Amino acid sequence: MIDTIFALSSGAPPAAIGVIRLSGPRAGEALAALSGSLPQARRASVRPLRDGDGALLDQALVLWLPGPGTVTGEDMAELHCHGGRAVIAAVEGALGAVPGLRRAKPGEFTRRAFANGRIDLAEAEGLADLLSAETELQRRNALSLAGGALSRQVDEWRERLLGLSAAVEAVLDFGDEDDVSGLPHDFGARIAQLRDEISTWLSRPRAEALKEGFRVVLAGPPNAGKSTLFNALVESEAAITAPVAGTTRDVLMRSVGIAGVPFTFVDTAGLRDGAEDAIEAIGVERARDALDLADLVLWLGPQGEGPIGAWEIEAQADRANHPAKQAPRHRVSALSGEGMTVLRADLVACARDAMPRPGEAALNARQHERLSEAEAVLGFAAIVDDPLLVAENLRMARIAFDSLTGRATTEHMLNALFGRFCIGK
Repeated sequence: MIDTIFALSSGAPPAAIGVIRLSGPRAGEALAALSGSLPQARRASVRPLRDGDGALLDQALVLWLPGPGTVTGEDMAELHCHGGRAVIAAVEGALGAVPGLRRAKPGEFTRRAFANGRIDLAEAEGLADLLSAETELQRRNALSLAGGALSRQVDEWRERLLGLSAAVEAVLDFGDEDDVSGLPHDFGARIAQLRDEISTWLSRPRAEALKEGFRVVLAGPPNAGKSTLFNALVESEAAITAPVAGTTRDVLMRSVGIAGVPFTFVDTAGLRDGAEDAIEAIGVERARDALDLADLVLWLGPQGEGPIGAWEIEAQADRANHPAKQAPRHRVSALSGEGMTVLRADLVACARDAMPRPGEAALNARQHERLSEAEAVLGFAAIVDDPLLVAENLRMARIAFDSLTGRATTEHMLNALFGRFCIGK
């Protein structure tokens, strides 16, 4: 017998309303036990909720949602209670006393939706990303995945692949008959076209850029104004600033959103040869390592001495004796605010070009790996002549597609995914 689960699916109390969800075969029985009778399906009703002894718990709005047409594919119920801690605790206590009911584990509602075919694995990953989204770009990408954009595309590829596989199997099984002479003349071109479409998706910016943020490293010699500019960009006094050379000894990172775009700004130790002590030398080495991981470097040092592709920044423009540059990309003062608005706008434009477009589904590492596997075997299938080899490579491409959407997957991977969800999801 499948357990019936329950959990608070709204925000932590106290709140105006607390929504408690139930899912499983005894959801209706539990709802009737607390509210007196089973209300009309899919119609909100106001009912008194009582425990097993008949004591009044709350006056709540209740919903009865019989399966399989629910988000989990099971019978479900919802109790919209007052959101005080004592009310929620009392209602959950009464539910826990109903035989066959237990508290849900993290992500268990969504896992049941996946197990019952209401969503596939790619949609579940999108939903997990939506719950953790902090910026507008993250939200739009997660909505695209959760809404099935990638899943629909993979399903369309899979249908075409099944057609190709059927043609190969016909040759293998009936090639000696008169009405089956061989593969169509455009067979290889059709496989190549499918592979090229997958390659286009693989060339898109990755989802990790959305999660980790566009990494901008501030670099230059000591006392170039890096930490002051860093504080201005992240809008906090995160870095210690002082007129003493070598104040910043380590790499300091802060993640912020600007105009809906996620950024990770990195402040580094001043780059110079012959650091005065061992700690500063370690900081300089870490600063050089940070440059290798940067999506963009803001160079505050002498013009032309920064990494290739770095933006030349003329900082400390409010100081009369600041080091000038001939043609800086930006001239700024983090203290007075001069040039900061234009710099932020330029950073946002640059980051948007490097990130998935709003609403465009971006692949995570797992999805990218599965599609890469499909692309590789389709590339081989497009050029070989042996029908047996073609059939085998098409089969391997189908396995990659099925693994991507969860038709074929492993238990430990599912545990890791659904463990990212909150208790009531």
